[in-house]
Amino acid sequence: MRSFTKLDLQYAHRFLGFQGEAQYLHGHTGILTIEVEDSVNPGVGMVYPCNEIHKVAWEVLQNFDHALILAENDPLLPHVLDAYKQQGILNGAPTNKQKGPAFENEFAKAYPDCRLVVVKKVMTVENFIEIVYSLLKDKLNIAKLTFTSGVNGATQEYLLSSQAKTVEPKKRCPLCGIELVNGVCPKCGYREKA
Repeated sequence: MRSFTKLDLQYAHRFLGFQGEAQYLHGHTGILTIEVEDSVNPGVGMVYPCNEIHKVAWEVLQNFDHALILAENDPLLPHVLDAYKQQGILNGAPTNKQKGPAFENEFAKAYPDCRLVVVKKVMTVENFIEIVYSLLKDKLNIAKLTFTSGVNGATQEYLLSSQAKTVEPKKRCPLCGIELVNGVCPKCGYREKA
């Protein structure tokens, strides 16, 4: 069975090398749907609490909200960084409170202090799904990701059923559904009985 949640992301980007209006810097409202698969936890009657899926995902993905997302080879990038430096906001501003931890992987690098994410490939809905999966695959049992942005949309399903037969199910708190860490729920403090 699956539980899912949605996240709204506001961002600006452009399609470098694209022939059309999208080659110019422009903004979008994107909606990311994250579906998590597992057995229903009898203690809470759900696969995974949706607010917890949101919390785990938002910790990292908030770096994409109200951010400028540019490809690493975009000629605008050095000019943006220079402008931020001249304005004194390259390393953040006191009003920039919404930011997740900095990250870097094979797909993207986040600069949360200045609301910038540099990506290896152009920020399409398909490439964004690839980035999201790379950031969350070790944190959530993702079954499906869907991302829509304007009239564009993409979805990717991940095969988990065959893995579930060989991977031992995760132990979760019967009170709130959160995965236990060394037999203890990090949210409510429940301790697994020995």
